[in-house]
Amino acid sequence: MAIDFYWGSGSAPCWRVALALEFKRLRYNSHLLHFDLQEHKAPQMLAMNFRGRLPVLRDNDYVVFESLAILYYLDQKYRDPPIFGRNAEEAGVIMRVICEYQSYAEPPLKQIVAGSRQRQVDDGLAEAMHRVAGEARTIEQRLAHSDWVVGESFSAADMMIYPDIRRLLRALRLPEAHELAARFLPMEINYPAIGRWLDRVAALPGHDRTWPPHWR
Repeated sequence: MAIDFYWGSGSAPCWRVALALEFKRLRYNSHLLHFDLQEHKAPQMLAMNFRGRLPVLRDNDYVVFESLAILYYLDQKYRDPPIFGRNAEEAGVIMRVICEYQSYAEPPLKQIVAGSRQRQVDDGLAEAMHRVAGEARTIEQRLAHSDWVVGESFSAADMMIYPDIRRLLRALRLPEAHELAARFLPMEINYPAIGRWLDRVAALPGHDRTWPPHWR
């Protein structure tokens, strides 16, 4: 039996799992659900994830949700190529970077994406942008010395961060976000290593299949 992957377009957690499935070259059945129709809260979905959230992955009779848990499961079940490192030390760094990202960068980034349509930048958004810029500098420093966020190959750390950076850039291109964008862009000047990394991820085999359909 194949893997069933339930996801929604534009969701960063869903995008992370899609990147992992493609990178590992796994065969899977893609089930695109529509958030506006509340399809992710249908009874058959709630039976798999009582929280009514995506992504959800079903592998034979086993069901797992939460993007990081899915990435870890896939790496334990389908080990080649690994996405949590080739040894304990590399795995520890990958997990540490993910935990740092989720603790310090992800919350303000989500705040910016959600508030980017505001016509004026309030103190909360300005502070969130300051925090994101600081965390981006940390990622920039890592990528200035390596092609990937951790180690010498594409890993779960890249998969966790990449979709959020794409969502941030999309939000900052809105006319209403001009003032916020001026604090972060242009990438080629402020974060050139991150810009090159975005291009490297986009060039990976199968990446095009992970791109949110409603962004095309």
